[in-house]
Amino acid sequence: METTEGTLLGGRVCHAQPRTGHRTGLEPVLLAAAVPARPGERVLEGGTGSGAALLCLAARLPGLRGVGVERDPDMAALARANAAANGFAGLDVLAGDLTELRLEGGFDHALANPPWHGTGTASPEPLREAAKRGSPGLIAIWARRLAAPLRHRGTLTLVVAAAALPACLAGMVEAGCGSLAVLPLWPRAGQPAGLVLLQGVKGGRGPCRVLPGLVLHADDGGFTAAAEAVLRGGGALAL
Repeated sequence: METTEGTLLGGRVCHAQPRTGHRTGLEPVLLAAAVPARPGERVLEGGTGSGAALLCLAARLPGLRGVGVERDPDMAALARANAAANGFAGLDVLAGDLTELRLEGGFDHALANPPWHGTGTASPEPLREAAKRGSPGLIAIWARRLAAPLRHRGTLTLVVAAAALPACLAGMVEAGCGSLAVLPLWPRAGQPAGLVLLQGVKGGRGPCRVLPGLVLHADDGGFTAAAEAVLRGGGALAL
């Protein structure tokens, strides 16, 4: 696999990824920022890819213990190499399908940027196609598999397209995660949100909340100060 070298969080994290195919965008950085983990806690990620979300989490939370699941063996190996390159000894990545692996319990948090595309033109790049497209009902399966090894009151956090929100909400509830919170990610002020962050609490019984959201870009095209604080400053997003 041919890779390119880059960084995340304003240079705090080294990150190699495939030169072609599915490449890291804003989603894993925002996803990691939304996970309410504390140093020393244990997190599980489905569909780890090259490890961007886990890397950002580990950079923010010293002593974090993380397990990623990635079905492409080459990508899993790349994620492990990225963790080692950054000195994050508490991270490991399993090569396997999330829907098939047996995962031991005891995780404090789980997260994923799940495949949600159900229609549209297929990508010619196999890695990108596999990362983005899912069969009907797959999101619900992912929610169940990620929620199952969570401790009681553990959190499950997803970043998804706004179009997938109804299926994700239903899947989270079916997986036993309540007290749902939705944080829209606005491209610019006044524009519809293309992406949302969704978080549930295992065993939670509180009402569903829609939060004020985060505006990503200013009128000049650059990031807003609030977005910069997360994407480059490594700040957290409270859901």
